[in-house]
Amino acid sequence: MSRIEKEIVCIVCPTGCRIHVNGSDGEHLKVSGNECKRGEEYALKEITDPRRTLITTVQIDHGTLRRLPVRTNREIPKRSIFPCMEVINRVRVEAPVEVGQVIVADILGTGADVVATRSMGRDGMGRGGAERLPTAGSRSLAG
Repeated sequence: MSRIEKEIVCIVCPTGCRIHVNGSDGEHLKVSGNECKRGEEYALKEITDPRRTLITTVQIDHGTLRRLPVRTNREIPKRSIFPCMEVINRVRVEAPVEVGQVIVADILGTGADVVATRSMGRDGMGRGGAERLPTAGSRSLAG
């Protein structure tokens, strides 16, 4: 068994406690430095099974933008982030897309779906939004 001695900064609340975790792999871990019970739970989870919500973009064809923001609908194991990104980087969707629409179901068997975090309509030109109308704050260079 290996000895664990880690210090992490808790992100559960704004206090940002410096939490110390000590113990042996597979045995009871001792947590100190936390000011609340949630900090202890966070530290134990972070040491034994770290998880993250994956937030990124995918390519979208004929959308008003060229990339569609997406995220996992639940946390995935931290060790799965790069393999999931390999899958996501190959994804290409067709506009229109609605917020919450599942883009990749149960990515790599993690139990998490990759979902759209915004709606996106078609650009009307079929070229992925290459041409844009000027916005209210833009100035013409033609003068």
